[in-house]
Amino acid sequence: MFRTLAPPLTLIFFITASIYLVRSQSNTAADFPIGTSGSERVVDIASGATGSQIARVLFEAKIVESTAAFFRIAVSDKRSAVIAPGNHRISTHLSSKEALDQLLDPTRMPNLLKVNEGAWSSEIYSSMKAKGFSLAEIYKATSQIIPPTGTAGIEGLLFPAQYNLLKGETALAVLQRMVDRFSVEAKASGILGSSANFSPMQLLTIASLIQAEGDTVDFAKISAVIRNRLHSGMPLQFDTTVHFIKKVRGHVFLSSASTKIVSPYNTYIHYGLPPGPIGNPGRAAMDAALHPADGKWIFFITVKPGDTRFTVSNIEFLRWKKEYEINLKAGRFGNTQ
Repeated sequence: MFRTLAPPLTLIFFITASIYLVRSQSNTAADFPIGTSGSERVVDIASGATGSQIARVLFEAKIVESTAAFFRIAVSDKRSAVIAPGNHRISTHLSSKEALDQLLDPTRMPNLLKVNEGAWSSEIYSSMKAKGFSLAEIYKATSQIIPPTGTAGIEGLLFPAQYNLLKGETALAVLQRMVDRFSVEAKASGILGSSANFSPMQLLTIASLIQAEGDTVDFAKISAVIRNRLHSGMPLQFDTTVHFIKKVRGHVFLSSASTKIVSPYNTYIHYGLPPGPIGNPGRAAMDAALHPADGKWIFFITVKPGDTRFTVSNIEFLRWKKEYEINLKAGRFGNTQ
């Protein structure tokens, strides 16, 4: 499933050693009145820029009236810690508060690359191509990535977030940023740590299945279903693994032939987990992979958007499946393929 995320981008930390000095001198600093904005222009915030450096960029571009007024606002607003480096389209003649608000507005970042939770690596490459990178450069970069210890391949390691592309940034640098962000989130979740039953890559694969199969509210239950089916020696039989093979999205009705596609990722014909992730999961899915709900469910199905049901009964599952098919034909799932 596709879901759009807006987590923090590259952190830009403000120097606090001079806060006292700035506060003591900027309470009366010149500041444009609210509501007097002028024309727009694009400013570039360098990676690792400090608060005073950002204030200088804005002042020289005639966006704010003084560096001191902007810095005063920035150090008093914790949102300033997540200003993204890169290009920002900002109005001139802004009050310092308005300038900060526009710096934090993702719609004002012309080079913003969005990576959705559960996106396939191939989809991320297409998004990068649309931003001007060549596929040759992208594929070459994938072989140069430095992955976290205990991982393999690239699928599953490109963390879903929003990345503001920097001027002159290479495909390798962009992809490495995604992998580095994954490393931070993976370490925080513990998904790459030791587990009695699964390797780190198996846990990441479970997280990718969870991400693909449902909504966040159901992640822990889906995690339980995966473990229960594996423990019982049942095939997972997840449609999303076939979607991954065929590279099709949506509530795609699978034909009998589709469930027989010869691929190690086809969980209709192969028992156990796929050989690797089927997408790039977010943090919530990682957490659910490690912490399944307490339940014996074996089956689940989304009968209609927002209504996912879990059961231990095949009879009940088949009854719900008929409801699903009725809702599918009625168009309650939107466009299907």
